[in-house]
Amino acid sequence: MVLMCSLFMISSEGEKADAFTNQVIQHGATGEDVIELQSRLQYIGYYNGDIDGVFGWGTYWALRNFQYEFGLPIDGLAGAKTKQKLVKASKYNKQFVKEQIEKGNNFSHYGGTDLNKQKGPGGGGAKGGTSGGKAAPQKKPAPKQAPTPSKPTAVNTPNGFSQNDIQLMANAVYGEARGEPYEGQVAVAAVILNRIDSSAFPNTAAGVIFEPGAFTAVADGQIWLTPNEQAKEAVLDAINGWDPSSSALYYFNPVTATSKWIWSRPQIKKIGKHIFCS
Repeated sequence: MVLMCSLFMISSEGEKADAFTNQVIQHGATGEDVIELQSRLQYIGYYNGDIDGVFGWGTYWALRNFQYEFGLPIDGLAGAKTKQKLVKASKYNKQFVKEQIEKGNNFSHYGGTDLNKQKGPGGGGAKGGTSGGKAAPQKKPAPKQAPTPSKPTAVNTPNGFSQNDIQLMANAVYGEARGEPYEGQVAVAAVILNRIDSSAFPNTAAGVIFEPGAFTAVADGQIWLTPNEQAKEAVLDAINGWDPSSSALYYFNPVTATSKWIWSRPQIKKIGKHIFCS
């Protein structure tokens, strides 16, 4: 018989904070456990979407990033070990979060940010301000705040990419293009960024890289090789605006490609062994 109970943690200030139930939380789930999952992931900088209690793809990839960084099985499931690690790494102010949701406020739940600065205007259904819609004019707009996560951290870098994003993209570049000319490595990084910017692909680095069937390095496990400094530099050059791929969304090695579909894409240029396509 499964015994349903609540876990509890004691914060450093001595306050008791509610933690997850013992259910495994997975994509498609809804409810309070998902709200807590999103809040905790956001608290330490892994999740920047809406705290809405709906386990969508944004939550899924944020959770996978967390699992990767903390040496957990990368399955996108919030099981016992993942939840225990998340509880230790973050805090969750259940009362604050629930109050903001009930009021329909825009808000965030980042660590190190005063709660009064995390509240935003109402009417957003607990949105994080990323929906793209126009907000009603406010006499006193809520101040914009940058995430100030506690350790372990996802430090902000140029153009809003976290250290976690850069590390993951460097893994992808190294797994996909080590041995290629440096220009070709930057071009692979640029393809990842171009996909993030495209409405046809996920809008996060993790979402693009781990999209099923998207990258050979993910399929064969080379994504987990330790990247060298050149791969990281290639990612930073791409983030800072260099796109040797000329806005490509795809690339392939004509010697090893097995997909007939990829040959149908309009080809832009060849760099090293890779052909880049739109």
